[in-house]
Amino acid sequence: MSLYPTLEDMEVSHMAVTQQAAEQKLTQNAITAVGAGESIDIASSLYPTLDEWMGMDSKAMQLYQPLNSTTGAIAPVTGGHQSHAEIKQGVRQVVGCKDPGSGKIGLSVESISKGVFVSYVESGSIAAKAGLRFGDQIVQINGQPVAGWNKKKTIEFLKKADPSQITFAVRDRPFERTITCVKDSGGHIGFQFKKGKINAIVKDSSAARNGMLTDHFITEIDGQNVVGMSDDKILKVIKSKDRTVTVTVMPEFVYDHMVKHLGSSLKKHMDHSEPTEL
Repeated sequence: MSLYPTLEDMEVSHMAVTQQAAEQKLTQNAITAVGAGESIDIASSLYPTLDEWMGMDSKAMQLYQPLNSTTGAIAPVTGGHQSHAEIKQGVRQVVGCKDPGSGKIGLSVESISKGVFVSYVESGSIAAKAGLRFGDQIVQINGQPVAGWNKKKTIEFLKKADPSQITFAVRDRPFERTITCVKDSGGHIGFQFKKGKINAIVKDSSAARNGMLTDHFITEIDGQNVVGMSDDKILKVIKSKDRTVTVTVMPEFVYDHMVKHLGSSLKKHMDHSEPTEL
């Protein structure tokens, strides 16, 4: 039984139910097997549940206890300001196509621990406009589960896909926290960062009240990817926004793991454009 939703199940209202039902079924099968005296690796059988990601030590993920967590929540379909921090850890559908001129989508992938991950999104590409992001896990392409595929097989499948429409089922990067910050009279939003990592939070600021945490890396500002940007450019993006700014952050241990496995050299070349509605 596949953990991944079929395309019929990809409607947002059904995603969480489909994921949870699949995991419960596999868990019950494991319990039955153990009761019968059979040996079974439960962690392997449940892969890729939301408790595992890119070969990361599951213990490290289990020890992370974020505040105001909404574990298992489906990522919102459209953007929107949240009054408090929201933990995004769900599956979403992304629909794109191939560029009529180049015939490409504009992304690269890597195969890591049974999963296929987005390692690069070209600036201004179809993939960028569709909403694919560095570190996203691709779990289906056109309804075909890709667990266990290597990079070559994934790329060959994409090359043969219908250029007019390609549908991805994508799992969000784990433990991302979306915080709404309101600028004060001086235009500040209440935190400091160095090399993209938050290292100080102003007491009683909007960032502090709404759940900002230190030792987290900034990944998006109002949905715009800032991974790989210099601090000066990130600050420029923040200053360009209206009084209310939505900041997406990721725990340091998750960010470091992602960059280590997907490569840091591509960060400065990836898409940093503002989100576009297709």
